[in-house]
Amino acid sequence: MAEKITMVNGKLQVPDEPIIPYIEGDGIGPDIWKATVRVINAAVEKTYHGKRKIQWKEILAGEKAYHATGEWLPQETIDACKQYLVAIKGPLTTPVGEGFRSLNVTLRQELDLYACVRPVKWYSNVPSPLVHPEKVNMVIFRENTEDVYAGIEYRAHSPEAGRLIQFLEKELQAPSLSHDTALGIKIISEHGSKRLVRAAIQYALRHRLPSVTLVHKGNIMKYTEGAFRQWGYELAEQEFAEHTFTWLQYERIKKERNHEAADQAMKIAAAQGKVIVKDIIADNFLQQLLLNPQEFSVIATMNLNGDYISDAAAAAVGGIGIAPGANINYETGHAIFEATHGTAPQFANTDSMNPSSLILSAVMMLEYMGWNEAARAIVRGLSTAIMRKKVTIDFYKQMSDATLVHTSEFATEIIRHLDDTRLQGMIPS
Repeated sequence: MAEKITMVNGKLQVPDEPIIPYIEGDGIGPDIWKATVRVINAAVEKTYHGKRKIQWKEILAGEKAYHATGEWLPQETIDACKQYLVAIKGPLTTPVGEGFRSLNVTLRQELDLYACVRPVKWYSNVPSPLVHPEKVNMVIFRENTEDVYAGIEYRAHSPEAGRLIQFLEKELQAPSLSHDTALGIKIISEHGSKRLVRAAIQYALRHRLPSVTLVHKGNIMKYTEGAFRQWGYELAEQEFAEHTFTWLQYERIKKERNHEAADQAMKIAAAQGKVIVKDIIADNFLQQLLLNPQEFSVIATMNLNGDYISDAAAAAVGGIGIAPGANINYETGHAIFEATHGTAPQFANTDSMNPSSLILSAVMMLEYMGWNEAARAIVRGLSTAIMRKKVTIDFYKQMSDATLVHTSEFATEIIRHLDDTRLQGMIPS
């Protein structure tokens, strides 16, 4: 019997036949969704032999919603996401010059999906600009509701901008601003910062990962991004004192004793399985992402930094075509898993694009639901298909001796290898 997923006492309760809403998306969305749902259903069937099954429920957003209802994001869609907790979606078109700033941003804000979670790792044979892409294996936690994405901004020459400039200059003694200036307000809250860092540390502990790195530009924006850093350390030391060792602790030991004692304390903490919580300036992180990616396992950062970082990290392992994503509220249980790329309307209905971003987002969804066996089966199938070089056009152009397949054929290849363990040692965990 199909039932809703629920949240009870802070824990997700997933029935054997959950109802999961889906938005197929715009442009290439229908093509990659058809491939993805075939893979999910096959993996669930092969893994659980009929004891578990997903009941899919279509909901509308984007162009399909507009043509059917006259609205880009109907209230019924938002209500369904709230009611059923877990949903999955393809890429959406955002209307230009009208309506919502972004359909994706609106969904995140309506459901308070404060954590954008983006795993980034390399799959064998995927073309990469790095010499050693196998060293990249990290999970990015991007704060999803604040920063400049909160949408508080005013057009140059507008009355609102003029009033705000006047207030800043007269009431707050800010430096004089040109009156043709556009203004945006950057919002970083203690509550928003701490719940994001909390989710990142909990993820690291749950998956036994060695570190959480706070990425910020606090050397310049001291009261916003600098505060994010400080609040992150406070959260780690107050709520996870038994399970973490922070860079601030390292600095205190170094100051009170010496450098060698601090190094030794960190080594002991790491040997005990404690998560090392550290920080790095954002521009330096982007450099280290290329030079020493193996130094990072979980990243916690703010909205704008996270946007840049997640796309840059994805490029290191083959591009956003193979980058999954999720938007999650770990407190309420609400989550939307999504393809991280655009709609590519010029390739709509061509059955040619890579569905890996949406398929790997489905892997994240299954893991979130606790259906880890089915998730691992999909990773096996996708990894094997890529290692056998039976790939869509994006990878085909960059590989030698590859076989070009359609989107639907790539899904078939994945399904064929769901239980293929012959290459298990080469498949990333």
